[in-house]
Amino acid sequence: MIFELFPRARHAAATPVLLGGMLLAGFSAGGFFNQVLAQDAAYALKGKVVRVADGDTLTLLAGRDRHRVRLASIDAPETGSGRLRPGQPYGQAARKALADLVAGRTLTLKCYEQDRYGRDICDVPLPGGGTANRVMVETGMAWANRQGAGKYLRDETLPGLERQARSRRLGLWRQPDAVAPWDWRWQCWDALENGRQAPIC
Repeated sequence: MIFELFPRARHAAATPVLLGGMLLAGFSAGGFFNQVLAQDAAYALKGKVVRVADGDTLTLLAGRDRHRVRLASIDAPETGSGRLRPGQPYGQAARKALADLVAGRTLTLKCYEQDRYGRDICDVPLPGGGTANRVMVETGMAWANRQGAGKYLRDETLPGLERQARSRRLGLWRQPDAVAPWDWRWQCWDALENGRQAPIC
């Protein structure tokens, strides 16, 4: 089940947001903030979380503009889609955990860039402090994203939080042989889609 609170809306200009004391102006035709202030904190998105697709992906409604957001620095277990892309253990649990943290909340996200799928890559600060990104890792519901020799890892505290969750056998670390999502996508999904043996599945 995907957590979705509002129906889809047409694009509209989003509201400018202050980040580090600077006003973000400058929008693309689709309503995205496109002014880059710094490599580490490029832009902010403020809106209501209206959909949680999995443990590291959500949709933010800013005005009438919908932004698909990928949580920075983490990778959650895959929920799966169809016969050739089966889900991982704890995929649905991770989605529920993220929904419990953010669904229906109005938040201001700290974003870095868009990926090749058009998703905004963001940290998701929580009202009580910290980020949803960190909570997902420290509770054993996601990995610190070390795919590609760590090139996607912006929050350097996450590997330590992952080690703590693993030592306490929290969440997905209750499994003796938990498979990282980036390995699952290659060794399971890519193998099945290309007719190779996929014992990992």
